[in-house]
Amino acid sequence: MMGRSLLALLALALALALAAAPARAHKPSDSYLTLKVAGQQQDGQQIDGQWDIALRDLDFALNLDQDGDGALTWDEIRSQHASIASYALARLSLSSGDAACPIAAGEQLIDHHTDGAYTVLRFRATCPAAGAALGVGYRLFADLDPQHKGLVKLEHAGATSSAIFGPEAARQQLSLRAPGKLAQFVDYLRHGVWHIWIGFDHILFLLSLLLPAVIAPSAMKEAQTLRAAFIDVLKVVTAFTLAHSLTLTLASLQVLSLPSRWVESAIAASVLLAAVNNIVPLFRARRPLAAFVFGLIHGFGFAGVLADLGLPQGALVLSLAGFNVGVELGQLAIVAVFLPLAFLTRRTWFYRQLMSTGSVAIALIAGVWLFERAFDMKVLPV
Repeated sequence: MMGRSLLALLALALALALAAAPARAHKPSDSYLTLKVAGQQQDGQQIDGQWDIALRDLDFALNLDQDGDGALTWDEIRSQHASIASYALARLSLSSGDAACPIAAGEQLIDHHTDGAYTVLRFRATCPAAGAALGVGYRLFADLDPQHKGLVKLEHAGATSSAIFGPEAARQQLSLRAPGKLAQFVDYLRHGVWHIWIGFDHILFLLSLLLPAVIAPSAMKEAQTLRAAFIDVLKVVTAFTLAHSLTLTLASLQVLSLPSRWVESAIAASVLLAAVNNIVPLFRARRPLAAFVFGLIHGFGFAGVLADLGLPQGALVLSLAGFNVGVELGQLAIVAVFLPLAFLTRRTWFYRQLMSTGSVAIALIAGVWLFERAFDMKVLPV
């Protein structure tokens, strides 16, 4: 009994974490840093950089919304270009060997990613001499958001490699030698795992479909067994995997594309319907089919993330495969935690509340997401 109570508490903690995390809608704070290393010049080795940083994060750090009306205007952003560049570049350092590479700010633009507007800061650094590796120190938002990640893409001599920076990996040496095929596969595998773990809408959609798996239909008492629950979960997860792998591949290879606003709105709608299905049966007996249909839309969402990262042309298929495998491994890790906890707590008051009240909470959050994404308006505070 004590063990089950402990598991119920662990499951409640997981549910609360998931309920709190979606405040950021699609994903937590990321920035995208591209470093293009040129050959040796007369005055040293030149590095051209582009840094895409979410305006919502910069607004939190620098209070860009000067009139406090909740909306950033181009004039407000443009008037603070110098402050943005100074803030960001003070938290980035580049080096070759033991020598620092001074950084000079360039122009700033605005771009839109799948999760909102970003400032695009361009800069140039010059290293005194070429080295075998480029040292990168990354401390952006380290004092404000310990979950923030910097997704760095390094381009040199026609080859591309990538790395993830955060408080636990704030300084890394990035090799300038052409990465091997296996290294690129592993790089994108890590990106795939990371992005499914921070894709809270994808996680809530999947968990909403899986919640009924451990509850026996009235006419099928045997469905209460772990084996039957496992088979049910396997059907849902397999259908979701096949569907999003298909559209992720087609969209990443630019065979098929949809407007990101439509995709993000449809993903929010899928979370809403999956949660409502746990309260009012819409497709409860056909959840694998629903997982496949909605999974096609989620695949376009994953492709949007991969587009932000970029795919190295020299190992495009292998890197795409690595990202997809990473997504599946991250997804399996979530299911591996969910299934035993759900099965052991399935007859408790907590699980009944999770099915009812929890599903209502998920549906409300998804409804807000849908409104925000469909009408491009801000409702949630972060």
